[in-house]
Amino acid sequence: MQITLGPLLFFWPKKEVISFYEKVAESAIDRVYLGEVVCSKRRELNLGDWLAIAKSLQSTGKEVVLSTLTLIEAESELAQVSKVCENGDFAVEANDMAAVHYLSKAGIPFITGPSVNLYSAEALEVLHRTGLKRWVLPVELSFDHLKLIMSRLKELGITDLETEVFSYGYLPLAYSARCFTARTHELSKDSCEFSCIKTSSGIPLATQEGDALFTINGIQTLSGSCHNILDQWRAMESAGVMAMRLSGHSEDVLEVANELAMVIGRSSDNSITVESQHCNGYWLGKPGIKK
Repeated sequence: MQITLGPLLFFWPKKEVISFYEKVAESAIDRVYLGEVVCSKRRELNLGDWLAIAKSLQSTGKEVVLSTLTLIEAESELAQVSKVCENGDFAVEANDMAAVHYLSKAGIPFITGPSVNLYSAEALEVLHRTGLKRWVLPVELSFDHLKLIMSRLKELGITDLETEVFSYGYLPLAYSARCFTARTHELSKDSCEFSCIKTSSGIPLATQEGDALFTINGIQTLSGSCHNILDQWRAMESAGVMAMRLSGHSEDVLEVANELAMVIGRSSDNSITVESQHCNGYWLGKPGIKK
């Protein structure tokens, strides 16, 4: 079972990002996804910076993938996506169908992120014919749904498609043309003053009863509690899942990765304990907010 680190969803200063990935290089993480996937206005790092980080990580033995923007609203953003797709050195994770189009048209094998709505083996078969080599299960699908897809893929004769599951972190639930963080600071989206960088782990949003509901991250809505199904690694492995994705909201994710690697590497039945404040409802076929 591989341990992967998804693209950084939060807006951190450039120095903090570089320092973080220097530590990632020394962690137990096998594959790292890099790039801006939430908002094109976040320009602390440009493509050249991401490529430099990618080459540095690759030199330490990490597999590196570049991730594309999720919500595209302008020609300039399409141009940004095309540059990532045409980087020539690293594999690309497509987070919307525009990137899928660029990559498949160029004959470049690609990965799809959890924001691409692939809910059936038949949909996967279509993209597999155009170059899909790995997919990340959409976060709202259950383990039972995943097993049905995996079984159907075998019936369709698709045995070389890798499956990855978002296993730890705040769940990316939705994207909007509006910027909620800017609105919180009484700013417009066009004049946001890069408000996201002031809240390194997003803005928590609670119910009237005080329960965690969502986390606001610019144009992105995340779960209010950290998703954690790390204790399901054996079940995933038995179903044919090849990688578990962690999503970092702090440097603590590296400790989580190292602990997971130790558990997977043991021959005993020791497993990771999931704390009650974490949510795993979607995985169980329940509302995602459930514990």
